[in-house]
Amino acid sequence: MNIQKVTDHSFGRYGKVLEGYDLARILKEMEHTPLPKEVIYVPSVEELEALPEAESFRNRAFGGLPIQIGYCNGDNHKLNALEYHRSSEVNIAVTDMILLLGAQQDIQADYTYETSLAEAFFVPAGTAVEMYATTLHYAPCTAAEGGFRCVVILPAGTNTELTFPIGESGEDRLITAKNKWLIAHSEAGIEGAFCGLKGENISIV
Repeated sequence: MNIQKVTDHSFGRYGKVLEGYDLARILKEMEHTPLPKEVIYVPSVEELEALPEAESFRNRAFGGLPIQIGYCNGDNHKLNALEYHRSSEVNIAVTDMILLLGAQQDIQADYTYETSLAEAFFVPAGTAVEMYATTLHYAPCTAAEGGFRCVVILPAGTNTELTFPIGESGEDRLITAKNKWLIAHSEAGIEGAFCGLKGENISIV
């Protein structure tokens, strides 16, 4: 699979590189987070949210809305699923990593998506990127030996447990958490997820 750079023009369909943010203390704090073989996601980490840099992301990247700052760490080489939110997501690459991305506009009327349409982008360590609300994404893929660490910034409450009933038809079938719509690949074995990814479960090796 062709791996592009987030500085390439082609990334503009999905998001943009964020400039002018001080990332030093966020990157330092992330050194204390676990790096297991499996992928783990923690939506909200008090130590990250208490940093002065959090205010800059809240005001500049999310227009003053309440945010949560967490992380996604692990060693991953598969697409497995794609999700989207009703908001942008900011990722900060603590290590080199690869994002597999798609466009919500390419989801079919039956909420299936052809994985051949997904594109791969290399994000170098120390880079912050915004992914637009219409960008399909999931856990990053490993770009260097040992796995990846990634800061995840979203509106507060995103990806947390549902507190309301969801429907069983249409787009409602994709809701798996607050502000999270997910389409899984059957090979991923994600319990309760709508398996609408068609084609190869892309692997980055």
